[in-house]
Amino acid sequence: MRIDFDPAEMPRREFYKLLTATVVPRPIAWVSTVSEDGTANLAPHSFFNIASVAPPVVQFSSVGRKDTLLNIEATGQFVVNFASEGLFEQINDTATDFPHGVSEFEAAGIESEPSLRVKPLRVAASPVALECEVHSTVGIGDSVIVFGRVVHAAVSQDVLVDGHPEISRLKPLARLGRDEWGTVGEVRELSRIRHADWQGPASDR
Repeated sequence: MRIDFDPAEMPRREFYKLLTATVVPRPIAWVSTVSEDGTANLAPHSFFNIASVAPPVVQFSSVGRKDTLLNIEATGQFVVNFASEGLFEQINDTATDFPHGVSEFEAAGIESEPSLRVKPLRVAASPVALECEVHSTVGIGDSVIVFGRVVHAAVSQDVLVDGHPEISRLKPLARLGRDEWGTVGEVRELSRIRHADWQGPASDR
């Protein structure tokens, strides 16, 4: 038996909690930007994914008009810093609703480093940084989807195995429902099946 939920009849916040508890796990874009006056900003966004491979474009949604979005609209640049398990509390610190003009790098004591191709700083301890220039933005309701073309990727050699990022070394964090966060846990491998090798549905094999 299923329970029906109608978003048209529910408060926005209640349906938001339902969505974020069922669309899980969600990768976290730890986005660094800089304002026109030079203030560095850093905030996590859990509506994040890849939009295109050629050209390489990533996307995240800003729910509401936060400093991250305002800075991106003003400068056209941002960095997605990889959210790893060891940075759990620092990432949560940067979700604090600091007043406009406060740098989360400074407030949360997070070490930064210069980017190579864009002005926003990178998180020094993050194992991967995707430096992006804005491709486009799309407004939907109370949110804005930001599409960023990746112009440079910087990856720590500590997480590479034979030149490939290794999941056990990256140790990614994910957002779940409410105040819940997740880690990878058990990793299972399963190759995609070619039609020439098809032997029927999994339930019959």
